[in-house]
Amino acid sequence: MKTKNIELVLAPPPPHMVGDGFRVHNFIPSGYHLDMKRMSPFIMMDYNSKFYFPPTDQPRGVSVHPHRGFETVTIAYKGKVAHHDSSGNSGIIGEGDVQWMTAASGILHKEYHEEEFSKNGGDFQMVQLWVNLPAKDKMSIPKYQGITNDQINKLELPDNGGVIEVIAGEYENAKGSASTFTPVHLLNAKLSKGAKASFHFPANYNTALLVIEGSIKVNDSKNVPADHFALFENEGEEFTIEATENAIVLILSGEPINEPIAAHGPFVMNTQAEIMQAFNDVNMGKFGYLEE
Repeated sequence: MKTKNIELVLAPPPPHMVGDGFRVHNFIPSGYHLDMKRMSPFIMMDYNSKFYFPPTDQPRGVSVHPHRGFETVTIAYKGKVAHHDSSGNSGIIGEGDVQWMTAASGILHKEYHEEEFSKNGGDFQMVQLWVNLPAKDKMSIPKYQGITNDQINKLELPDNGGVIEVIAGEYENAKGSASTFTPVHLLNAKLSKGAKASFHFPANYNTALLVIEGSIKVNDSKNVPADHFALFENEGEEFTIEATENAIVLILSGEPINEPIAAHGPFVMNTQAEIMQAFNDVNMGKFGYLEE
């Protein structure tokens, strides 16, 4: 099996605030031709690197906003988020949990730091991904997968080397806990210092990793430190990571959706006409109602 090599390593771009509760580095889309098409089906990645929020009685977050045409995937590493949407779903995403929301035909959504976390303050660390939907599924019924950490399939590595959490797709014989519309692999590799793990994905899949904690060496040669993003070439199928200190690594690989992308703010469709229709539908109340 041919080695899949790193095309580029990105340092975290300057952070910006989303609402008043999420201090994020935007890796996808970003410069270096890393646009929505290059990482399809992953069309956006915001990374809230570890950041201390002081105590407050008024939870920070993002007020009501719409989505259409894709899925949002929130992975919690530190802190807790409470969320509500116009389909009646609500809940709390705690450390180690994943929220997989299929906005599809349209949903209103809000997300805030969970009340107790807000009152106590603390370290906050999250990843939010947007996963595109193919045209045939963009107007399907919204749905929600709340995946607690104990529901995530895990594969223990030999010699106490750590664990691979299979959020979506598969790793070895462990199947992912989330259902997806197109082939998507989403894994958390939690490795002890010196431990190695190998991964293999089809050559044409868009593949990348984000080092959440610690530092790693890829293919015995390329060092990737904490908070850095590594994009792989679309050649070769296999790569190996080694933890040069205790590490947590988010690995993502997916089959590209080779369709036109029209994106504007919270809408990702195939044509500009569909974007205009999304704005009209929101204004006409077709996304439902959600209290601020």
